[in-house]
Amino acid sequence: MGQSMRINLQVWRQRNEKAQGQFETYNVETNPDMSFLEMFDVLNEQLIEEGKEPVAFDHDCREGICGMCSMVINGRPHGPKQGITTCQLHMRSFQNGDTIVVEPWRANAFPVVKDLSVNRSAFDRIISAGGFVSVNTGNAVDANSVLISKEVADEAFEAATCIGCGACVSACKNASAMLFVGAKVSQLSMLPQGQPERETRVVAMVNQMDAEGFGACTNTGACAAECPKQIPLSVIANLNREFYKAKLNGK
Repeated sequence: MGQSMRINLQVWRQRNEKAQGQFETYNVETNPDMSFLEMFDVLNEQLIEEGKEPVAFDHDCREGICGMCSMVINGRPHGPKQGITTCQLHMRSFQNGDTIVVEPWRANAFPVVKDLSVNRSAFDRIISAGGFVSVNTGNAVDANSVLISKEVADEAFEAATCIGCGACVSACKNASAMLFVGAKVSQLSMLPQGQPERETRVVAMVNQMDAEGFGACTNTGACAAECPKQIPLSVIANLNREFYKAKLNGK
């Protein structure tokens, strides 16, 4: 294990969605080899020993796969490193004695559940609005029966790497979900399996996105810059093309 280091934390504490939150300051002894979430585990053990309520935060896989570990760290979703989630951030990215400010995602469409945990079910409803894919997938031996060029397959796979963590929304000054929706729409619109519902899907998902209260995209690029899976801005351009094409066709 690395050398011990002491960190000053300013953590957002909020009892529920309706309560008024505030920052509270904590002192934590950690080491450079700990992940950011492990450091929070140490903090919570410390709080429990002191008879205080631990900090609520989301986590699951702790392997950068699920996107649950949603924290804004010193003003940046998932922290100072690019292309990683909070659980992949290690304390060696900070210096002994640093003060670290930790907040939840900030968006009206992501109401705070408690402390650093927010409700991201708006994303689930957008996905549900997209509906199903009416295609016979066949058996494993049929996998190569529909030919897809490598260029298209690579671009679709790149969009499919979106884990729906919401960092794009948190980074955007308008709390826009266009990068997320663009990734999900692009993933299917590029592949032959996604063609039957292609136009109705994009209109339904965009309408649901607007209904959830996400803001508009003004092309600042903050979403792509902070995305842990580095989804490119091109998916937003593709989303706009798909949407306007569908509307022109009366969908």
